[in-house]
This record gives sequence, structure tokens and C-alpha cells, in this order.
Amino acid sequence: MERRKGDVAKNHWGAIVHVAERRGILTFGDVLALTALAAMIYGVTGLTREATGVMRPTVEIDLSPWVLPKYTLLSLSRGVMAYLLSLVFTLVYGLWAAKDHKAGRVLVPLLDVLQSIPVLGFMPGLIIGMVAVFPHSNLGVELAAVIMIFTGQAWNMTFSFYNSVRTIPPEMQEVATLYRFGFFERFRWVEIPSAMMGLVWNSMMSMAGGWFFLMICESFVLGNKDYRLPGLGSYMSVAVAKGDAVAMAWAVFAMAVMIIALDQFFWRPVVVWAQKFRMEETGQKEEATSWFLEILQKSHFMAWIKGGLRYATVPRSSKVRPAEAAGAPGFARFTSRFASPAAFVIMLILLGTGAWRLVGLVSNVAGKDWAEIILASGLTLSRVFAATALGTLWALPCGIAIGVSPRLSRLLQPAAQVAASFPAPMLFPAAIAAMFALDIPLGWGSVVLMLLGTQWYILFNIIAGAMAVPADLQEAAESYKLSAFDKFFKLYVPTAMPYLVTGWITAAGGAWNASIVAEYVTYNQKTFSTFGLGSQISMAAEHADFPRLAAAVLVMSVVVVVLNRAVWHNLFNFARQRYSINR
Repeated sequence: MERRKGDVAKNHWGAIVHVAERRGILTFGDVLALTALAAMIYGVTGLTREATGVMRPTVEIDLSPWVLPKYTLLSLSRGVMAYLLSLVFTLVYGLWAAKDHKAGRVLVPLLDVLQSIPVLGFMPGLIIGMVAVFPHSNLGVELAAVIMIFTGQAWNMTFSFYNSVRTIPPEMQEVATLYRFGFFERFRWVEIPSAMMGLVWNSMMSMAGGWFFLMICESFVLGNKDYRLPGLGSYMSVAVAKGDAVAMAWAVFAMAVMIIALDQFFWRPVVVWAQKFRMEETGQKEEATSWFLEILQKSHFMAWIKGGLRYATVPRSSKVRPAEAAGAPGFARFTSRFASPAAFVIMLILLGTGAWRLVGLVSNVAGKDWAEIILASGLTLSRVFAATALGTLWALPCGIAIGVSPRLSRLLQPAAQVAASFPAPMLFPAAIAAMFALDIPLGWGSVVLMLLGTQWYILFNIIAGAMAVPADLQEAAESYKLSAFDKFFKLYVPTAMPYLVTGWITAAGGAWNASIVAEYVTYNQKTFSTFGLGSQISMAAEHADFPRLAAAVLVMSVVVVVLNRAVWHNLFNFARQRYSINR
């Protein structure tokens, strides 16, 4: 074992030395990689300094454009930390729900509930709890901001991973069983590769979901308490409140630069790298490319990192080992018999405690207030359906066109990523001005505002579904000379249908969350609202009316769960059984 590792390390470092001798000590890829690393260290350091600083009653946000680089790095650091937390949650929770069917009967509906709770629903208790734990520093407020961004990211990724694991082709499961894969081997070589395409695209969408509520997460107000944090979201929030058009323009520019940089330096290389997980026998006609990935592949620094990871993960033997020798089944039996039930019991105890306190809180809400909240939920429900339908009308053809064409993906995916990642509330002032100019009431205009943020869930899921269409099926369609109309409705739409339904589920959940900022908006130092459940939640949070806030959030959760159970999940099961190419 040690000798083999030594041979691998020796050969690897010999290759690095040989490349270094031929190409020089430092490449352009090294410069870019080291610069990105330095920026990450600076952002994390700045965030740590802010978190460990003395607790401040208020934060003065400087609207000078010169502070935007610092504010942008702080916001990016919070978003990245929230994404890492979301990724861990996705892998653990999604795998647990998919593998443990008994626990899944509770975990999946619970995920529906968590997705339906808007950021403002988590905010009061989270902030109060974190500030109580860290009363003398900003750490509690920083952690609360990261967790609130997490609540805008995690659910979409988790649904995608859960559905991917549930739809793994039976032949792949049989091969894993034949080779006696243990728990970790099956996770690494079967479940992660099968879910990779959907996970990557939904990760991009989840980051966009986090940015959507950036203005709320960094500039939240609870009653007469101001919990603002320095960042791009709070910068834009203050600029909007003051009506400073120049500062708003600078914030939009800074956000666009950050999103484009993220797309070109991270997401695009990851999308290209993930192509190797496509489950098909023949390749694409045109391979997707990334200029930055090509540069990194020539980087000595990245070769050093890759060599270290390869050295650390060299298998002990190339032979297929009995599962009992690896101890994997023992771990799986321990997990299924002890760890999973124990975690499930603990979760039920926590949920029971929270439910008991929630009952005590909402018992103070009057009957007429309940009737008003329920009526408001019906109006918001109609807006959610309208926004989802409007998003599907354009996202379905565009998503399929982008997904099946690497050329269009290379040209349009960066633009789609920028548009999807851009926080829609930053565009609300311009959208509201246009609606008022066209004399469109907010009751109808809120559908458009909700659409600005939720349509991307549908688009990116459709792109992932279209990219999963095997190339041999596309070649067969061309061999039979199917028309573009027939290929669209007989090949691409059926193949992408499970992904489309997943997009509908997450888009509808996102629309419910977006309603809190779409039905209650601030423009030109004035507040405008329309009757709906989102505006009920926003007003309750602004006035620190916790019983009414809890009642509105509870109604939203119940409506979303019933809708998901009665409509979306039945539709997904039908699409998986009827249209999945893996069955």
C-alpha cells in the first residue's frame, strides 16, 4: 500500500517537474488561481473581522462607490459560506430521505414545509436567538445572515438530489450490488455521478435564490431594531430607501460584475467538468468548453492540488473486495438500524417542541384575522400559478434549445446565469416605475415581480433535463428525419418532463417566498402593497407582530404542503414513471 502510494506520488511529481521545466515556473493559470485564492482569503478575513467585532447598535452604510469592492466581497463570502452549508445539508438530508423510505415519508413533506417558509418567517426567531447566544459581538447577526441566505438556497438543491437518487437506473444499482459496493462506494461512484448534472445546475439556481433575498438578509429590521450588515444588499437597500439612483446604478453594476466573474471563473468550468457524468454511450456532437478551465489545466498550482488529492485517495487494492472485508455493510446496517432512527427521533422531538410553542403563539390571533389571512392566501395562490405558467411559456423552448446545443449553451448560459443570479428586488424600482407608467395595479404587477425571480428555476431545470437527452436518441431522431416540431414534443419535452416538474415545484416554492417582496414594495421613499399573504407577512414582520406573523407563515406552509402533496408530487411520480428514459 505505502509502496504504491509512493510510486504514484513519485510519478506525479516527476510529471510536474517535467512540465515546469518545459513551461517555466509560473503560468497564467497559476496567477489567476492564486489571485482568486487571495480574494477568497481577503473576503473570509474581512467577514471574520466583522463577525468578531464589538456588537454595534446600528451600521452606517457608505454609499460611495469606492466601498463596493469591500461590500461585494463580504456579500460573496456570506453567499459562499451559505452554499457550502447548503451542499452539506443537501447531501445528508437528500440521501437520508431517498434511502430511508420510512423516514422519507416525513422528511419530504418537511422539506416542503421548510421550502414554503419565507425568509421573514425564519428571521425573527433566528436573529433573536443568535443575538442572545452572542450578545457582545456581531457573530450572531453574521450567522443569522448566512443561515437566512442558506434558507434561500438549500431546498432547491435538496429536491434535485433527492429526485436524482430516486431515479437512478436499475442497471446501475444492480452493478453496484454485483461489485459489492459499500455505503461510501455506492455514494461516490453511483449516487453522486447520477445526480451531478442536476445538482450543478440547481446549485447555480440556488445561489441565485440566495442573492434574491440579499437585501433582506443584510438589512433586516425587526420592529425598532436595525440589524444591518455591511454588504452589497444593505448598500442597495439604503440606496433604494434614499432614492439615490446613482448609488442604485453602482450596486447593479457591482452585482453584475460579481455574477459574471462567478460564472466565468467557477460555474462555467464546473458545468464543462460535469459533462463527463452524462449517462450515454455516444458523445455530444460538439463538446462544451471553458476558457478558464483550459487555463487551469495548464496551471502548476492546480496540478499540485490535484496530485495531493490523488495521492490521498489512492485505493488500497485494485481488486474487488468483499463488502464484509471493507466493513461497508456493517456501517450501512448500523446506519439503518441505529443512526437513522435515532436522528429521526431527535428530529421529531424538536419538531414537537416547536409545534407546541407555535400553538401557544398563534392562539393569540383573533378569528377575523385568521379569515383575512386565509383569504389572502387564496389570492397569492392564484398569483403563484400565474407566475409559474408565464415562466413555463418561454422557459420550456429556450431551456431545451440551450440544453441540446453546446454552442447555444456556451453563448447563452453566461447571460442566463447573470440574469438568474441577479437579485430581482434590485430591478423592482425600474419594474415598478414601468408598471406605474402603464397604469398597471400592483395586484397584477406583483405577478411580474414574482416572475422575475422564479422563472429561472424552471429554465435551469429544463436545461439540465435537455442536457441529459442521450446523443444516440438525438441521432435516431435525425436518422428518421423527424421535424423540429416532432423532436420538440416527442423527444425533448418527454425526456425533460421529470426535470420540468421539479422546476415547477421549486418555482412555485420560490414564488411563495417572492410574494413577501412582490406584494409589499418600497419605491421612491413610499411603500406600496396589495392584498395577499406575502404582504401580510411583510407587514407583520415590520411591526414585530409575532402572533400574526406566525399565523401567516403557518397558513403559507399548510397551503404549500397540501399543494405539493396533492398536485406536484403526484405529477412528478407520473412523469418519472411515464417519461423517464432510465426505466
